[in-house]
Amino acid sequence: MRRQQKGMRLEEIYRLAVELGMEADPRGREEVAKLLAREKEKWEKLPAEEKDDFDLERLKNPYSDTRILWGEPTAEVTSLLAGIDMEVGEVLLAEMLRQRGEKIDLLLAHHPEGGALANLYRVMHLQEDVLHRLGVPINVAEGMLAGRISEVRRNLLPVNHQRAVDAARLLGFAFLCVHTPADNLVTRYLNDFFDQKAPATLGDLVKVLKEIPEYQASSKVGSGPEIILGSEERRVGKIFVDMTGGTEGAKEIYERLSTAGVGTVVAMHLSEEHRKEAEKHHVNVVIAGHMASDALGMNLFLDRLEERGITVKTCSGLHRVRRS
Repeated sequence: MRRQQKGMRLEEIYRLAVELGMEADPRGREEVAKLLAREKEKWEKLPAEEKDDFDLERLKNPYSDTRILWGEPTAEVTSLLAGIDMEVGEVLLAEMLRQRGEKIDLLLAHHPEGGALANLYRVMHLQEDVLHRLGVPINVAEGMLAGRISEVRRNLLPVNHQRAVDAARLLGFAFLCVHTPADNLVTRYLNDFFDQKAPATLGDLVKVLKEIPEYQASSKVGSGPEIILGSEERRVGKIFVDMTGGTEGAKEIYERLSTAGVGTVVAMHLSEEHRKEAEKHHVNVVIAGHMASDALGMNLFLDRLEERGITVKTCSGLHRVRRS
């Protein structure tokens, strides 16, 4: 029997995010299915005493940075507050809005918190397959990423992952984070957009990026698309949209990208160490903007939630743009 109430259950929102992420995954649906099958094999081979610590969501969800952080999976959601970061301050903001009469059933974050943050490093293996699809031998891609993945894992160990989750728990908010699925959505969107627009130069590339409302808005506050390496007159060549896979990968990739024929990387952000490596190997880099890119991916997801009758409010750098 169809439910009359508008909205969705918390678990339905979570499963929709995972499904959309798999649809847009740059590895392709078949490779994602193989990944899940390998996870099942690992679980089946574990000793009984180790199975208790295994996250069973890994058998159905290939994105360890996307999880229900708090709340009953069957809870009804008709209104939510979404943001790029939902930390203790945003949780308190939600409580203040609730005290003013605003209905908020769910806090929806892009950047992971809790266990999803602790396990962020796991999704970085996605980058290996992306590099392989660009022409980098898989053994080389895995070798380059291994050290960086280990570094990210070590860096996450001392983090106080549960602060925002505990705040949401104490104040009675359901809490969900959607990271790589949203990043997959923005990656697919931009790849399709560049195929359609076919920018010839870096200057053209920046101009077409600014046709996208999220990047228009970020430009007005000084954080819009910018050429970091190269010049407006330089030709774009083959574009690599580097916007998914957890966090910044190995700096050694730029030599391999150059050899594989990549002319320009379009990224959310770039560390100085990576910039120097890209410059050394003559790879152009355009920074589209971190918050704007994250907002674009989340907006594509939020459109699907609003279609199902959920009221969406945004904060924390998430400039809402509707496409449906």
